[in-house]
Amino acid sequence: MADRLLFSKTGRAKYISHLDLMRTFQRAFARAGIQIKHTEGFNPHPFVSIALPLSVGYSSQCEILEFELVGGASREEVPQKLTDAMPEGIVIHQCYPAQRKLKELTYLNYIMNFEYSEGRPLESETAMQELLHRDSLVVQKKSNKSKKGYTEVDLIPLIRGWNLECQSDTLTLDIVVRAQNPGLNPELLRTAFCECYPQMCPDFVTFHRREVLDEDGRVFR
Repeated sequence: MADRLLFSKTGRAKYISHLDLMRTFQRAFARAGIQIKHTEGFNPHPFVSIALPLSVGYSSQCEILEFELVGGASREEVPQKLTDAMPEGIVIHQCYPAQRKLKELTYLNYIMNFEYSEGRPLESETAMQELLHRDSLVVQKKSNKSKKGYTEVDLIPLIRGWNLECQSDTLTLDIVVRAQNPGLNPELLRTAFCECYPQMCPDFVTFHRREVLDEDGRVFR
């Protein structure tokens, strides 16, 4: 049976790309003396796979990595040993057997902070509510498979639920979106908001993945 890690990626580590993160894990397993399964062939390398890779610049407290432990440490020992071999910002919280299929991972919970250096426009709360209450919200999404270079996607059916909180300089959107087949990248929501309300476009937006959920909205592990 395969094994899984639950890990967080915060601080400066959120700027590590997906491919570099894979290499970081491969090297960390070796430095920690944790033996894992390797690929077969002429150039075998440690097999690791990250479910639903984050975009560069996104932080997360619920990333999942699959691998197969073959020796060097027990599941109970892996989190601390591996964290000690990791760069700052990557912390391993749990190592456990992969009993559920990744296709059961259905939704993602994100926290989006829309930040305004000169103070949040009072109308921004009403504007965001109006946007998310629409029956349809079609945006263009880049696509290498399309001759046009993009496809059109309706965001509303991909949103399971949301909650909005406002402060003097920040609008915080707590939102649950489809994870895959198809998934919704929350960057598209930022784009839609700025296109519909350019006068309320924030100076900066942060994205934090808080939880991964199954079809029933329960925590997926």
